[in-house]
Amino acid sequence: MPSVDASLATPTPDPRRWKALIFIALAQLMVVLDATIVNIALPSAQEDLGISEGNKQWVITAYALAFGGLLLFGGRIADLWGRKATFITGLIGFAAASALGGAAVNTGMLLGARALQGVFGALLAPAALSLLAVMFTEAKERAKAFGIFGAIAGGGGAVGLILGGVLTEYMDWRWTFFVNIPFAAVAAAGAVAVIHEPAEARNSSKLDIPGVILATTGLVTLVYGFTRAESDGWKAGWTIGLFIAAAVLLLAFVVVESKVKAPLLPLRVVTERNRAGVYISLGLAIIGMFGLFLFLTYYLQIVKDYSPVTTGLAFLPMIAGMITGSTQIGTRLMTRVAPRLLMGPGFLVAAIGMLMLTQIDLDTSYPALILPAFLLLGLGMGTAFMPAMSLSTHGVQPQDAGVASAMVNTSQQVGGAIGTALLNTIAASATTAYVGSHKATATSPQLLELKAMVHGFSVAIWWAFVILLVAAAVAITFINAGRPTMGGHAGGSADGEGAVEDVPVPVMAH
Repeated sequence: MPSVDASLATPTPDPRRWKALIFIALAQLMVVLDATIVNIALPSAQEDLGISEGNKQWVITAYALAFGGLLLFGGRIADLWGRKATFITGLIGFAAASALGGAAVNTGMLLGARALQGVFGALLAPAALSLLAVMFTEAKERAKAFGIFGAIAGGGGAVGLILGGVLTEYMDWRWTFFVNIPFAAVAAAGAVAVIHEPAEARNSSKLDIPGVILATTGLVTLVYGFTRAESDGWKAGWTIGLFIAAAVLLLAFVVVESKVKAPLLPLRVVTERNRAGVYISLGLAIIGMFGLFLFLTYYLQIVKDYSPVTTGLAFLPMIAGMITGSTQIGTRLMTRVAPRLLMGPGFLVAAIGMLMLTQIDLDTSYPALILPAFLLLGLGMGTAFMPAMSLSTHGVQPQDAGVASAMVNTSQQVGGAIGTALLNTIAASATTAYVGSHKATATSPQLLELKAMVHGFSVAIWWAFVILLVAAAVAITFINAGRPTMGGHAGGSADGEGAVEDVPVPVMAH
């Protein structure tokens, strides 16, 4: 692509950008926390509100459906309204929905609050990431900013497990909702005071209503299909029908987007190989990681008899590894090596940690096996997350930054829903098969149940290991951007043709 005049490509950086990062990161932490913090509180909420066994999954699913289904819409709203306005609206709405959830007096009120959290989260998450994309354009600063953001995105889920355990054990499950209110209040006040969005980053095109309808219904149907697969089985009529419907809706979405003048998701955003590599590899990695969080929470609490707080603390080394991998390894190397040389090896290191966890048994030692596995998982995922977050907006025009940011959130959210359903189904099938083959020789039904559970977890973690290997292969194969130039935008050329030093600064660096 043609070179951009240096005076246009290198604007004076916003002097308040680092203060703005604090509040953007705080908002991102709140959204990521919410994906896991409610998991630990769910048994207490179920007992308190009398939620049926059939309805309990909807406390998680209502959030995932709204969030995953509306992310692309939220990303385009950020491009249209402006990211700062969308960010603040998302924060206020998320806080209000959290207050409603904490005050819930019945199942319907709680499920409605969770869905509303998902709606406002879908506004907030892409606005936060795209604000970073348009505020940090110098390569070294961008690497540092995305390192912090990547560490939060990677480690926030595990932090949620710790915070959920502490709040549930020492206070009340309702505080897993109320805790969002101070987060949101501080982030919103800070956003008003210090966030400044470049005026030329707006996209004034009309909203693509057919695209919104097809994308939202297609993604909601896909996520719901995986949820039904978990409860009804993969061969059930409902499950198959939902997957077919999702495929038809999403195919129709692609056709519409290729023809309309101002598409919700310009196909140029997802057809560029580097961004495509990020969306696919990150989605695959999250499939493996989300399932792992769930299995190890149950393993530590039920098999090892850890309390909710101790279970949360057991995840701390993984968080430390993620922060180290993201802010130290990833940030320091991103301006020196090509992104795929961080993402590919990062996913491979995480895969080694996952491989170690396939060996868990009833008497597995935490210091000898689980601790080193957690450290490897954290280091690997943290190192891979940082360049992935930065490359998610690789070479995009500022007007598309919101929807490009929404795509990386969509890949994570849909990946999380798929991972939970897929790996849970695999674990349940393996557990049932183990019970069937060992029932005749079992000396204790309780011991058989525990052994079968651990066997199911181990089989599912083997699948997660393979999925991480595929994520590494995708990152190494698809991503060909060179290391960022010292004065320009991270990620090299906008056309994805393998950037080198001194390439023209892409359009993103206005």
